Amino acid sequence: MINNFFQNLDWSFLIDIQISVIPALFCITIHELAHGFTAYSLGDSTAKDMGRLTFNPIRHIDIFGLLMLAIFKFGWAKPVPVNMRNFKKPKTGMAVTAIAGPLSNILLAIIVMFIFGLVLTPLGGGGGQGPGWIALAIIQRIALLNVTLAAFNLLPIPPLDGSKVVFSFLSDHTYGKLMRYERYGMIVLILILNTKFFSETFGAVTMSVFNRFMNIAQFAYNLVN
Repeated sequence: MINNFFQNLDWSFLIDIQISVIPALFCITIHELAHGFTAYSLGDSTAKDMGRLTFNPIRHIDIFGLLMLAIFKFGWAKPVPVNMRNFKKPKTGMAVTAIAGPLSNILLAIIVMFIFGLVLTPLGGGGGQGPGWIALAIIQRIALLNVTLAAFNLLPIPPLDGSKVVFSFLSDHTYGKLMRYERYGMIVLILILNTKFFSETFGAVTMSVFNRFMNIAQFAYNLVN
């Protein structure tokens, strides 16, 4: 019975999760650090004072968001605390701090895909199931998760980063009003995530963008081959 259970397990799914978790931790850490360091450079030391300017991924984990990112390829981290009142221009400072997260993921995806192209041949070209294949799968997954994390957080739905950028163009009165209801945005977000339209549309857009990044890998590959 026990032997049959293990024989029937979908090991490919388990391996996929393992390959996803480390990249997911790396992606969310860079994302949140980008927020924290940007806020700090603009005059807000809240994240630094609370010990969030660290490469320790444990400090940035939201368990549910991490699982979503590892399994469904989109998710979130524990938000870095930001006090926009410490910015000289609160709305602008908040928008710049917010956009820093997705931009860091896009930059990281570009770098990682370039590396992927450079090491594709030395690591075996992606064939088989050996260490080279696992390394290539992890590199590719880092790039994919960075693209999806950036795209997901750019959605203009509170409390995602895109909402803070869009809201910055509103009047101070309207901005303050919307921010008071930001905590309810997560409920709306969860409802949207459960729709077939979102999963199909977001997935298609994300993969389309990611395929563009493959050109970077191809360019790097051509340089060394």
